[in-house]
Amino acid sequence: MERARDRAELPEPMRRDVRLLGDILGEVIRDSDPKTGPDLLADVERLRHAVIEARDQERRAGDPAGDAIAALVASWDLDRAEQVARAFTVYFHLANLAEEHQRIRQLRERDAGPEPVRESLAAAVTELTRDGGPAYLDELRVHLVLTAHPTEARRRAVVAVLRRISELLSITDDERAGAAEHAEARRGLRENIDLLWRTSQLRVKAMDPIDEVRTVMTAFDETLFRVVPAVYRELDRALDEPESKPVPAYLRFGSWVGADRDGNPFVTAQVTRETATIQADHILRALEAATARTGRALTARTYAELAAITAGLTPGPPRPATQSQPHPQTQARAPRKRVSKKVVALSACAVVVPLTLGVAFLSYYGGFLVMVLFSFIGAVLTKPPARHRPPLAKSIGGKH
Repeated sequence: MERARDRAELPEPMRRDVRLLGDILGEVIRDSDPKTGPDLLADVERLRHAVIEARDQERRAGDPAGDAIAALVASWDLDRAEQVARAFTVYFHLANLAEEHQRIRQLRERDAGPEPVRESLAAAVTELTRDGGPAYLDELRVHLVLTAHPTEARRRAVVAVLRRISELLSITDDERAGAAEHAEARRGLRENIDLLWRTSQLRVKAMDPIDEVRTVMTAFDETLFRVVPAVYRELDRALDEPESKPVPAYLRFGSWVGADRDGNPFVTAQVTRETATIQADHILRALEAATARTGRALTARTYAELAAITAGLTPGPPRPATQSQPHPQTQARAPRKRVSKKVVALSACAVVVPLTLGVAFLSYYGGFLVMVLFSFIGAVLTKPPARHRPPLAKSIGGKH
């Protein structure tokens, strides 16, 4: 009865997503190994059904369902227990994705009406307007501090695969997508779920401060850099005043990662310098990419318009003569040397140009060369052998 009630309370779109992802995961586990895959899937299903039955029964001392689960798990060796645990770990990752998509659906449904969504920026502006209007914006400050919890064990590879699965799941929920797009999305789900199944969920070694910095900056690249402009635009729309100026910058960011001084012996001055270098590199690369996209989208019609656009720009600060040295751990992990664009271009020309000329020469004189080659071979084969051929050593000036 409790499971039936829970199933009735679960929204149908979320049940559909969980069922789709669970079915694909079952196919991946079954096909992962022709010999052991079907047996592994059977053990996973036995444990799943046993847990469902235990949940439906009343919890009491000496529960026979709980004893059956314990006996089932105890009957496996360590390798099989590890595989079953990994299967449930992947399943819970996928179930969490389905739940996140359901939350997105609910937020979109709430945002479809004329009233602002509760706890949104528009609702906050409406409440502040009753208490004095947008004058509070001059004093508005939101300072977000990034941190890395030491118990965070998910690898960046796992997070990246889950992000791709989430994007493909959105396509399957899009009513505008055709049958071919849905089929391609399901194929992509099968591919990425198979990759998630084969990817180790745990790290080989413990995270050091530089690993934590790179993990946080991945969140910056994938989320913060795109979300922050959307937050500012949402507040501009909420104000909805034709003569109002753009919202002043009120978001500030800080980071404890790689710079905290709370007694962590691994966070040294060199680590903090390397942290600042990594953060600056990510920020400047993101701004460079955004500037390049803007430059391709905006085209000035005349030189006067281009001069007017660039009139207010000021040259950037000079590049420092000396740069901080990379952290030894980073240098050991990625011992690559930077190659200038000029060297790459010259190397490409050294390979491409002779190859192109050779192909053109053969295409033009190919028939003639083939005739000469066959004539030479025929002359060699039909030439009579010499009667008095000197020994090889004597012919090259050597002695017998």
